Amino acid sequence: MVKSSVRRAKFSALQIAYIAVCAATVTAGKLALAAIPNVEIVSLLLAAYGYVFGGAGVLAAFVFCGVEVLIWGAGSWVALYFIYWPALTLLFAVAGRLKIRRRLVLTAAACVMTVLFGVLSSLIDTGLFTGFHENFWQRFAIIYVRGASFYITQIVCNAITFTLLFIPFTALLRKITPAKLLHINRRKTVCRGEKTRENTLNCHIIK
Repeated sequence: MVKSSVRRAKFSALQIAYIAVCAATVTAGKLALAAIPNVEIVSLLLAAYGYVFGGAGVLAAFVFCGVEVLIWGAGSWVALYFIYWPALTLLFAVAGRLKIRRRLVLTAAACVMTVLFGVLSSLIDTGLFTGFHENFWQRFAIIYVRGASFYITQIVCNAITFTLLFIPFTALLRKITPAKLLHINRRKTVCRGEKTRENTLNCHIIK
């Protein structure tokens, strides 16, 4: 019983550590590219963490949003962040659970979510700054079109990064992460000439 409790405590501590590291890398990635408008790595990182770590990745998204508030203070973007980034991470956590591995599908999902980022941002800004009274959609259209160049840049950025980096990055995460923390079961191929658990020289798949 004591050993079991100790193992659970160590596992929880390891989970917390991974959540903290994930959130920290997202914050660092965002700051590193802050000088380039809407060229960002946050979408790729959080999507990958959700895909590989599941619920832990979603928690990392919430931690990231909280840290952003501490750094930049409150604003209309706070509601956007706490809605959008956990939702993006959760979507890819579901994709990971369903074992969706097609590059085109994953990239398309990221691009659709990026489009929704612009829509949600404009909806929040329209409601908070100009009210929810008459001509709401006309005012929304004006605000959305005004930021269209930024949204297009973000969509193109994510289309490229997800196409090129998502699959190899998630594979790297699965390789370097303890198996018990993975959202998707890791499989390791041991080929001819290497010893396996069965102590043979044939190829085996080890879960």
